[in-house]
Amino acid sequence: MTEVLRRGRASLAFSFFAQGAAFALLVTRIPAIQNRYEVSDALLPVFLAAVPVLAGVGSVSTEQLVKRIPPSRVLRWSQPVVLLALLGVGAGRGMAELGVALAVFGLAVGALDASMNMLGVSLQRTYGRSIMLSFHAVYSLGGIVGASLAWVGAHWHLALWVSYLPVVALLLPAVLVGSRWYVDRGAEEGRTEDGKAGDAESGGGGTGVVFKVLLPLCLVMTFAYIGDSTVSNWSAKYLQDVLGSSEQLATVPYNVYMVTTLVGRAIGDFGVRRFGAAAVVRLGALVAAAGFAVVAVAPGAWVGMFGFTLVGLGLCVLVPQTFAAAGRLFPGASDAAIARLNIFNYVGFLIGSPLVGALGDAWTYRGAMVVPMVLVLVTLVYARSFAAQPDRYGGGHERPRTADVGRGSNGL
Repeated sequence: MTEVLRRGRASLAFSFFAQGAAFALLVTRIPAIQNRYEVSDALLPVFLAAVPVLAGVGSVSTEQLVKRIPPSRVLRWSQPVVLLALLGVGAGRGMAELGVALAVFGLAVGALDASMNMLGVSLQRTYGRSIMLSFHAVYSLGGIVGASLAWVGAHWHLALWVSYLPVVALLLPAVLVGSRWYVDRGAEEGRTEDGKAGDAESGGGGTGVVFKVLLPLCLVMTFAYIGDSTVSNWSAKYLQDVLGSSEQLATVPYNVYMVTTLVGRAIGDFGVRRFGAAAVVRLGALVAAAGFAVVAVAPGAWVGMFGFTLVGLGLCVLVPQTFAAAGRLFPGASDAAIARLNIFNYVGFLIGSPLVGALGDAWTYRGAMVVPMVLVLVTLVYARSFAAQPDRYGGGHERPRTADVGRGSNGL
């Protein structure tokens, strides 16, 4: 059974890596996509906003799907669709084809993100200790690799489909093979013996998803992604226009941010095991808020980069722990809780960049950085939601079920 768990964890980690690489390859080549399809500046935000909106639809749909089929099957087929849609974005010939490819990408990403985190939470529960941060660390690693490959494609002026094809050709068969070893949860989460989910609202005998209870985690997820999108979309402009850096230096903060999220997530699970999730979330919120404060008052580019580094170290723990907390709060309906919580990933993404941009134009960009700082600090109010919750076994921790450990997505 240990070998089944080990293979399940490794295969799921590779899925996180592949998704990180695919998403980075899309978002870092947006200027090239705009040029290829001659998308106007006015129309580009519409295309970009459609992806998270449809991803939210995909996440909601996944909540219904996993009542009938295991999350591993949703992940097994949604990830290849994401990769093929990425290739479609690079290989299309007209704006209509771009729209279709991005729509498919968005819907599939919503299903992929939801099912991937469902499996991560259930596997953590079976392990009985914190491992969610390690999955998201691998996602960050995939993002770094994807961004690096995108830089190579841009540097050598490669066509988009030429940049995307080798990556898709390598990752597509690998994720299909790896999907054989995904480990689904079993009867403890309301699953029937054939691996199908029970009634999410009844929780399969556990508690149903009460939105009032889930709401604090939804807010934390939204605030975390507002902070993340602020760094992703505005760090380069802030360094160059506000702090007077060179164009080359302005590209550094996001790369540093990605590296620090990788480092923070790689060691974060040890902090959760030692001090508890609530303490780690509080520390992360304080560090991220301090980072935004440093950015807001930075006298020059290097101090600004230090601030963005702190932001990465702080924010990186919030999202994985939010998913894990949802699993603890609703042990009998964690799939439904995660699918609904995942929607607020995209809400934060949609709000963050326009909010900072509007405040920067109407006020100052230094002042705009105070807004994500305050929102991240609000996380402290909800930190109690991350504390270990008594589960159906009567304890305040996660306990593995031997009947479930041996059941993989391929019937092991």
